Amino acid sequence: MSVQAWQVTSLGEPRDALRVVEVPEPEPGPGEVAVRVRAVAVNFPDVLLARGEYQVRPEVPFTPGIELCGDVVAVGAGVERVRVGERVVGSRIGVLAQVAVLAESEVFPAPEALDDAEAAALTIAYQTAWFALHRRAAVQPGETVLVHAAAGGVGTATVQLAVAAGARVVGVVGGAAKAQVARDAGAHVVLDRTSDDLVAAVKEATGGRGADVVVDPVGGDAFDASVRCVAFEGRIVVVGFAGGRIQRVRPEHALVKNYGVLGLHWGLYARERPDLVAQVHDEISRLVAEGAVRPVVGAVVPFEDAADAVQRLADGATTGRLVVRVG
Repeated sequence: MSVQAWQVTSLGEPRDALRVVEVPEPEPGPGEVAVRVRAVAVNFPDVLLARGEYQVRPEVPFTPGIELCGDVVAVGAGVERVRVGERVVGSRIGVLAQVAVLAESEVFPAPEALDDAEAAALTIAYQTAWFALHRRAAVQPGETVLVHAAAGGVGTATVQLAVAAGARVVGVVGGAAKAQVARDAGAHVVLDRTSDDLVAAVKEATGGRGADVVVDPVGGDAFDASVRCVAFEGRIVVVGFAGGRIQRVRPEHALVKNYGVLGLHWGLYARERPDLVAQVHDEISRLVAEGAVRPVVGAVVPFEDAADAVQRLADGATTGRLVVRVG
């Protein structure tokens, strides 16, 4: 029996690189589960995978997609925690398909309060935001958190989780149309990088102190501004470089201003400390149940439009999360 899957057939821009193909329906091996996919959230790594620029470079052709919500339809030998029929969320490269196989350790119960699109958008953005804020930056109640790309997927998750942690949040967006998204996510102050002087505005918003924590998925000019308005003993967490120019750290500047620059690759936690990933999923699910956090879904598109959806993300033309409806 065959199923449909999107595959990168040649490296390039997503709209050109991706094609729908028929593939044999995958079966789970020992320790694995097969999931009939309901929805897949689009992530910036999908763009990088299509271009051949991601840190993991599968051999062409391959199926992208790294985050899903779906129903378990089969389990392999030794699987004990997951049962057939359970609605789950999970993350692994290769899920932009009608059926995907993941390791048992890579799937978790989908929170009942979330619909399929919201649940599909839960894992990577909220795990990234939680690890950035709590594991790397050790955010404290009352601190100021500066969030770049605050209307995007990781950005809105970071805003919500920072507010839940008792922090004051300054969100940065790219254009007035995105400002309301950041406000709705809970940002106390919203700045527009296209019109505001970020350094002056952050210092004004913090009484001259600067931001205690910065979460930066953008790089380039965003990082350059951050080092100029980070507080004494502040922490800048680098989670990506979607702006196209990779952050360049100046050790002498960090020494003089006494701030730290921390890297975060969430996938390493999934590989090295899956116990922590499981604990964080439980914590995020608790916050969902309490109504403290909820994924911001900007749009849901049909399966046949997946390539265009990934291209939209590549072009920076999205707010919140973009989700592909599969089944």
